[in-house]
Amino acid sequence: MQEVINSQGNSSTMKILVCGGAGYIGSHMVRWLSEHGHEVVVLDNFSTGHRGAVQWGELLEADLMVPADLQPVFASRHFDAVMHFCARSLVGESVTDPYAYYANNVTGTLNLLEAMRRHGVELLVFSSTAAVFGQPQSELISEDHPKAPINPYGASKLMVERILADAGQAYGLRSVALRYFNAAGATLDARIGEAHACETHLIPNVLKSVLGTGGSLKVFGDDYATLDGTCVRDYVHVEDLAQAHLSALNYLKDNPGAHTFNLGNGQGFSVRQVIDAAARVTGRNVPFEVASRREGDPASLVASGRKARDTLGWTPIWTDLEAIIESAWRWHQSPAF
Repeated sequence: MQEVINSQGNSSTMKILVCGGAGYIGSHMVRWLSEHGHEVVVLDNFSTGHRGAVQWGELLEADLMVPADLQPVFASRHFDAVMHFCARSLVGESVTDPYAYYANNVTGTLNLLEAMRRHGVELLVFSSTAAVFGQPQSELISEDHPKAPINPYGASKLMVERILADAGQAYGLRSVALRYFNAAGATLDARIGEAHACETHLIPNVLKSVLGTGGSLKVFGDDYATLDGTCVRDYVHVEDLAQAHLSALNYLKDNPGAHTFNLGNGQGFSVRQVIDAAARVTGRNVPFEVASRREGDPASLVASGRKARDTLGWTPIWTDLEAIIESAWRWHQSPAF
């Protein structure tokens, strides 16, 4: 393993395999790594990713569900670390098709971990989720909040976190699981952004409503115990997430074992606040309709970012909601892929 200097992203050059690097967060990570001097190899099966999003590094089409796909990837290259973004991530779909989620998110990860162990790759940064917590029991969710996922998606991610802890003890794997709250935004130059075939995230759906490129925007419930009756969520910019991943990788140099961090801004915004902010950013009215609550939606989900700040030295730069929305709006007006 080549030397890694500190938690702020200043490190000697590493060769990093980014699994799922054609996806939303993965492609931003690839760009961030490349711009910080690292050599990147992208692995993706393009089930949900976009070839046009891979604008940096070597691209390999492979599937974590096919172990034979991984052998030549690792046998012909030396990697200092792996970043793992591959996953099925639609909460509703996970409820109706749980087998697919456990197979893809758990078995696929096991295949990757086995390949890493065979080829001596000891560092992993894993893309986890706030869905591991289930219904919040406190205003700010810290890492030691009880884990009680209420859907197979969250349960599959929590299973992987347990596997990583066991692998640390058994095999010496060094890992960090980063639990995102609500990823949002796009690069300032609008080269890459958020493009899901089945979009479930609020900000892109708000902007699609403005542009008339999506279906009717629905606000699911306006009778929650919040300031305006709509759900409150913590939005963290995708470039802040990329910064956190590199900080987490650097942290692993001196810290063996399995580690977890929550990633959020530590402040929540309601659905109505997001809609109002988008109207100000776009200068247009945002059409929407109020629908019934969705089963399992907590009134509020806001992260405590204290551990990531104190341990990784990670502080989100993008803390203004309108700035986050504006970066996404720039990309949505002329998506590059």
